[in-house]
Amino acid sequence: MEANGLGSQGFPELKNDTFLRAAWGEDTDYTPVWCMRQAGRYLPEFRETRAAQDFFSTCRSPEACCELTLQPLRRFPLDAAIIFSDILVVPQALGMEVTMVPGKGPSFPEPLREERDLERLRDPASVTSELGYVFQAITLTRQRLAGRVPLIGFAGAPWTLMTYMIEGGSSSTMAQAKRWLYQKPQASHQLLRILTDALVPYLVGQVAAGAQALQLFESHAGHLGPQLFSQFALPYIRDVSKRVKARLQQAGLAPVPMIIFAKDGHFALEELAQAGYEVVGLDWTVAPEKARERVGKTVTLQGNLDPCALYASEEEIGQLVQQMLDDFGPQRYIANLGHGLYPDMDPEHVGAFVDAVHRHSRLLRQN
Repeated sequence: MEANGLGSQGFPELKNDTFLRAAWGEDTDYTPVWCMRQAGRYLPEFRETRAAQDFFSTCRSPEACCELTLQPLRRFPLDAAIIFSDILVVPQALGMEVTMVPGKGPSFPEPLREERDLERLRDPASVTSELGYVFQAITLTRQRLAGRVPLIGFAGAPWTLMTYMIEGGSSSTMAQAKRWLYQKPQASHQLLRILTDALVPYLVGQVAAGAQALQLFESHAGHLGPQLFSQFALPYIRDVSKRVKARLQQAGLAPVPMIIFAKDGHFALEELAQAGYEVVGLDWTVAPEKARERVGKTVTLQGNLDPCALYASEEEIGQLVQQMLDDFGPQRYIANLGHGLYPDMDPEHVGAFVDAVHRHSRLLRQN
């Protein structure tokens, strides 16, 4: 590192690299922890910042994204920050209209219905020029973090983005998107390729802007069984990591660890562990010891406390964390929840979770 405390990209030097070390499979003095949706509505300051403008306007404001990203770090000694954004900025950049309906979630007024609707989509190569606001938010946040902890960038995986684009919003069955898989397999693959072609430069752009790790969210993995998953999700998950890594190398950028989180994708754990990601995220339905047996020694695991465990007393949270850490073991492990924080959770209990991870993981190493 240069003498002025600035790293190779002119960013402040990283002071706490525990999360990155764990992600790369190196030994750590304690277990690093962060929370999915740690910048979220459970924080009163988040609600206050967000009240002023609509959701996607907030996403397009680097200043607002930076502030929201940093808020949880002012409260809790988290070991990583994750940029405030949304997975649906990618379909937006491809030319689809998306609005966030309060109390209902995302809505696409004109979802994809027919194969010919794919012609409406913009050239995936143009996506990075549309998403400059995310890169600006990352660079600004990385500067303001002042090297405190690493900054994670992220995106939605192709299948998960496809579900939103076809369903037009949230769905309990994903029946319309799955209808495409069965009735329009060719068009489905075409759409998944378009999304992959958009995601690769978008993720590389996040690293160029200052992201120090990347997480791919396959949030809707559980709607696919093993066959459909290995046909329509896994090949693109693999493709994203392979191409992002190759592009980073071509661009002369240092490699960053990549995390795959396929919610309810426990049936594909072995395949995900070999998909080219350093870290495999687990939801709370997977037993840590069993997961460890199945993925082997080559990847780091991340997860997987049931977010609803944070409704328990602080004392019980401590016990649940202790059990979880015992089950995962001290190394090659990043503590997290098995899904995002919910809006009605008590920030004090989030703090209790973070503290319990740090405290118990240090004790584990002494014994």
